[in-house]
Amino acid sequence: MASTLDIDSLRNASLRYLWMHNRDWTQMAEEGEPSIIVSGEGVRVTDSEGRSWIDVNGGYNSVNVGYGRTEIADAAYEQMQKLPYFPNGTTTEPTVRLAEKLAAITPGSLSRVFPVSGGSEANETALKIARAYHKRRGEPGRYRVISRRGSYHGTTAGVLWLGGSAAQARDDFEPAYPGMVYGPQPNPYRCEMGGETPSECAVRCAEEIERLIEFHGPKTIAAVIAEPVGVPQGAAVPGDEYWPMLRDICDRHGVLLIADEVICGFGRTGKMFAVEHWDVVPDIMTVAKGIISSYLPLAAAIVRREVADAFAGEDNYLRHTFTFAGHPVSAAAALKNIEILENENMVRNSAEVGAYFKQQLEGLAVDHPLVGDVRGIGLLLAVELVSDRATKAGFSPEDRIPERLNVKFKKHGLIFRISSNILSIGPPLCITTGEVDEIVHAIDLSLWELEGEMGIATMT
Repeated sequence: MASTLDIDSLRNASLRYLWMHNRDWTQMAEEGEPSIIVSGEGVRVTDSEGRSWIDVNGGYNSVNVGYGRTEIADAAYEQMQKLPYFPNGTTTEPTVRLAEKLAAITPGSLSRVFPVSGGSEANETALKIARAYHKRRGEPGRYRVISRRGSYHGTTAGVLWLGGSAAQARDDFEPAYPGMVYGPQPNPYRCEMGGETPSECAVRCAEEIERLIEFHGPKTIAAVIAEPVGVPQGAAVPGDEYWPMLRDICDRHGVLLIADEVICGFGRTGKMFAVEHWDVVPDIMTVAKGIISSYLPLAAAIVRREVADAFAGEDNYLRHTFTFAGHPVSAAAALKNIEILENENMVRNSAEVGAYFKQQLEGLAVDHPLVGDVRGIGLLLAVELVSDRATKAGFSPEDRIPERLNVKFKKHGLIFRISSNILSIGPPLCITTGEVDEIVHAIDLSLWELEGEMGIATMT
C-alpha cells in the first residue's frame, strides 16, 4: 500500500490536474475524494488505504468478467511483445480472429466488423454507415435518424444528439446536429404513450415510430437506433412485441435498424446479445464495454452482410478512419475475454444470478415505501424510488435523494453512485448469490436510514 503521504499527494494531484468523468473537483475535495483504487478481484476492489469495496456497477456496467483476470493481461502482453501496432493498409492476426469470432457469435448475417475504441465511436460509425449506405443505393435524401427520448448513445458531437436524458444535458453544445427525430421510450412503468401493460406500451411506442417515419417521409429516414433494454431509464425492458414490430416497420420503409448493445451485449441481460431475447437481427449492432470487459479500449460496429456489400468495389469503400481501430493488443485481449465468458458460463450465470438478484430487490418493496418499481433482466437491473407509489411521483431537488443515498452506500461498503431516483445496477457477470446478498443488505440498510430521516420508515 502507498504511504499516507503518497495517498494525499496522489489525491491532491488528481484534484489539481485530472478532469474526471461527470465529477466536480471542488466537491470531491470537500468530500475527501477521489478514492484511489489499487487492485481488484471479481466484484471487489481495494483502495490505497486498504479498504475493500463491492463495485456494484463493475466500472461503467463494463467489467463483465470481473477484476483481476490476469489471463487477459497476459494475452495483451504477449501480443505487445510480438507486434504493438501495424503498418498502414495492413492488419494483424488477432484483429482478424476477433472479427471472425464476432461474426460467429452475433445473430443472423451480422458479419462485417469495423473495430473502434469506444461506444461513442461505434455509434458514430453506425450513423455514418447508415447514411453512406443509402447514398450508394441512390437515396441521398435519407439523412434523418430516429432515436428515443431518454436514450443514451454516447457523448461525441454527433451521437450526443441521439436521445438524450436529464443526466446528459446538452445545452453547452448547441446547436443540435441536423436530422435528429425523437420517438417514445417503451418503458412499461412510465409509458409515454399511455400504455397500461407492457404489451400495450410496446405496441403503441412501436406504432409511434412508424408514424414518425410517415410524417417526415420514409425517403428522408436513414435509420432507427435503440437500446434493446433502456439503460438511462433504469433497465426498462420493453414488452415482447416491441422489437419484432420495430424490425418489421424498418423493413417495410427501407430504414436501417441499429441496435445499441454497448451495455446490453456480451451476457449482460442473460443472453450473449439482448436482441436474442426477441429473435431479432438488426442491420447494425454496436458493441463495446463487455467485448473486452474494459481491460483496454475497444468497441465495434457490426454490420449485416447485405448492408456491408454496398461498400464493396473499387473506390466504393467507407471513408472512415480511427488511429486505434483494429488495434492488435486490444483484439488479443478481447479474444481472451470472450473465451472466459464462454468457458466459465458467465452468460448463464448472468441469467440465473440475475433472476435471484431481481427477486431479492423485489423483496425490498415489502419494507420500503420508497421503492416504486423493480425491473430488469439478467444482470441489468434497477430500482426506481418514488415519493408516492400510487401516483409514481418523484422527489423535489431539495430532498437531495441521490446525494444522501450515495453517502450511505459508501458507508456500507459499496461503490455505487446514483444521480437520480433510479438505482441502476450492473455488476460483473461473475457475481455470486452471496455477493448479491451483501449488496441487497447494504441497499436495505441505506433505505432504512433514509426513510428514518424522512419520517416514513415502516415496520412489517
